[in-house]
Amino acid sequence: MRAIALGLDRARYETRVYFRQGDTILFTFLFPVIMLTIFSIAFSSAGNYGTKPDGSGGISAAAFYLPGMIAAGILLSGVQNLAVDIAVERGDGTLKRLAGTPLPVLSYFVGKFGQVLVTSVLQIALLVAVAHFAFGVALPGAGAHWLTLIWVYLLGIVTSAVLGIALSRLPRTGKSATAVIVPIVLILQFISGVYLQFSMLPTWLQNVASIFPLKWLAQGTRAVFLPDSFKSLEQGGSWNLCGIALVLGLWFVAGLVASLVTFRWIRKDS
Repeated sequence: MRAIALGLDRARYETRVYFRQGDTILFTFLFPVIMLTIFSIAFSSAGNYGTKPDGSGGISAAAFYLPGMIAAGILLSGVQNLAVDIAVERGDGTLKRLAGTPLPVLSYFVGKFGQVLVTSVLQIALLVAVAHFAFGVALPGAGAHWLTLIWVYLLGIVTSAVLGIALSRLPRTGKSATAVIVPIVLILQFISGVYLQFSMLPTWLQNVASIFPLKWLAQGTRAVFLPDSFKSLEQGGSWNLCGIALVLGLWFVAGLVASLVTFRWIRKDS
């Protein structure tokens, strides 16, 4: 319990530090909001997505891109944020100094997870607010949709967090962390239905994207915010919520094992 209490204090500290970093706020917290705004305005003149042959129905560009931006925000908050942050802390000696203090490893990670949870929830709330109030996107009315969002979000954010911890071992130095991690995250966004309609991608690329968690996370958020008619565009013609839970669960276990095996306060080759 003492380790948890220390971790919660650490989470408050981590959150304050997060919001004091201008580059982190711009490229992690506000980036999905900026992209949603750009896509909503740029493609508004193209008409609604998913219109019927007679021209009726469909949804606006803002409504179409909102689920993908929520999924991207979860990935940025967990994978990119933690991978870069921990790699930088390892490179500048912060982790080495923490290793010499009484702070338990559990408290350190409770702090990181706490910061990720707080910032990602605020980010999703901001995305939904911008979509609803600025672009008139209708929000789901059924409670089942919101329950789906909750479990998809929780499973997605913990999976992204453990994968971020595991990927923090890739950069050789703190200075190279952004250059190593950001391209991985960016490529996943392009092939997972965030910036491009997933059904437009070649079948082989859809199959490649299906290996990684972001495709399933984006599919889960689409199941919440898009009309049921859009599920015909998914692989298999359904939202496949059981498949989403299974794949994200497998990635969570893989990321957790990788984090436990690879995490060190300092690099072995330091």
